[in-house]
Amino acid sequence: MNPGETSKSAQVRSEPEQDGEIQPPACPRPAVSDLTGLTQHSLSPEPPLVDYLAAMALANAEATERLGDHMLLSWYDRDRDFESPQHVSECHQGCAVPGYVDYALHRGATLKIDFEDGRFVFFYVPLDF
Repeated sequence: MNPGETSKSAQVRSEPEQDGEIQPPACPRPAVSDLTGLTQHSLSPEPPLVDYLAAMALANAEATERLGDHMLLSWYDRDRDFESPQHVSECHQGCAVPGYVDYALHRGATLKIDFEDGRFVFFYVPLDF
């Protein structure tokens, strides 16, 4: 093999093979996230929340009650289709796990607060000083 070349077994196959079937990627993506250690809290206030700011205020109060000192790791606002960190889902297009979820889980999130079945979602980690 020449420098810069990769073996056929090391290449990700997404092209049709000679028999015409498309082969799955060599390293399949996980279908679901590992939520071990994550407390999930769902809220559906009545009347429904006015906007993201109202949801964030309630989520922060809930996080303070459950975690004490905390840091907001990521969030999603379905009304505006905004997320933070911004653009984190760009590399997750077509994935079962949105980027803002993956980001939070891989940074130690222990609390998920979900308003109105995913309308507003917040991930928190406790701060230990």
